[in-house]
Amino acid sequence: MFNNFSLKVIIFGFIFTFFSSFGQSFFLGLFNSSIRETLSITHGQFGSIYASATLLSSFLLIWVGKKIDDVNIFKFAFYVTLLLSFSCFFFSKISSIAFLFIAVFFMRFSGQGLMSHTATTTITRYFTKSRGKALSTCWFGLSTAEFILPVLIVFLLTITTWQNIWISISIFILIFLPLISFILIKDLNFDSREEIKDSKFEEKNIKQWKRIEVLKDSKFYIICLNMLAMPWIATGVFVYQSFITESKEWGVFVIAQSFMVYSILSLITLLASGFLIDKFTSRKLIIFMNIPLLISALVLIFFDTPISAFIFLGLIGISNGLANVLGSSTWAEIYGVKYIGSIKALTTALMVFSTAFGTALFGLLIDRGFSIEQIALISVIYISLSIISLYSVRKKLNPKYLSN
Repeated sequence: MFNNFSLKVIIFGFIFTFFSSFGQSFFLGLFNSSIRETLSITHGQFGSIYASATLLSSFLLIWVGKKIDDVNIFKFAFYVTLLLSFSCFFFSKISSIAFLFIAVFFMRFSGQGLMSHTATTTITRYFTKSRGKALSTCWFGLSTAEFILPVLIVFLLTITTWQNIWISISIFILIFLPLISFILIKDLNFDSREEIKDSKFEEKNIKQWKRIEVLKDSKFYIICLNMLAMPWIATGVFVYQSFITESKEWGVFVIAQSFMVYSILSLITLLASGFLIDKFTSRKLIIFMNIPLLISALVLIFFDTPISAFIFLGLIGISNGLANVLGSSTWAEIYGVKYIGSIKALTTALMVFSTAFGTALFGLLIDRGFSIEQIALISVIYISLSIISLYSVRKKLNPKYLSN
């Protein structure tokens, strides 16, 4: 299916998305209790610091992320690796609230932001015919990390301090990632493309949009409304899962088991979506992306039984699997790949921003006395409006072709 060079690019993407996990919420959350105990801060204080640092990282990503269009990919990846290693080391030195803010900022910026941005931009630019399958395989790296790391970290916390864990991660990154990047992508350049024999996949006549042009295109904002639904709603659900559990009286074990369903269905959908995208295109599939998310919110509104927890999180998992791949491939199909780095820097920053927004909005609504059903209703209204808006422009999502 892939030649040797293409396989190297995919492995690179897989590894970088795996290592992006060190800046993801699921991983940083594993150290929540340890850090709060060290600094003697509350859940609310930790959440506010976390959201603020995430917000700042999203703004900086817009500027730094576009540099991948101007710098050799291996060199860019090397710089990102150094920053991630430093960020992990800095995280081990948290001793005050100020240090916590800076440390979370660095981890969100280098890990969640730049690592995933480097991986998906490289994959998106290089692949054409097999872009869907390549991206789904790439994102499998994060799914693998979500499966392995929580258990590993919980075990390590029983035998050593959380500071030692972060120092070890920093050293491992510094040794492993530059070496593996050199082996896999040292020969990759801006003009490197997947070898294709079918002329219908040629992209040379597609208009290559610059970011400033994309910002003037109305359908960009409609697509973004759909792309950002999953990040802010799912983040709100994950961060405030204890509130949902208490409201529904599901019990701790029910929600934990439900997350297993979420992971499994997310992974299955992730793998299947790559084949579906290559067959039908992202432009045709994106309209269906948030339908499972919409149904999950309706389940939360109308059902309270423990079995509904499995259905609720399972449906979110399906939308998550679709969103991970469609979030990269859609932009490439519509706007081309020449300036995809700067375009994805913007969309990735918006995604990071939306996770901070979701955390803040859910917290604000809960503090104002909103029930989980009322919050779910707000989510239903947002998702419905975004899907309707996208449906209204579905015939305008084709790329612009340049005359020969």
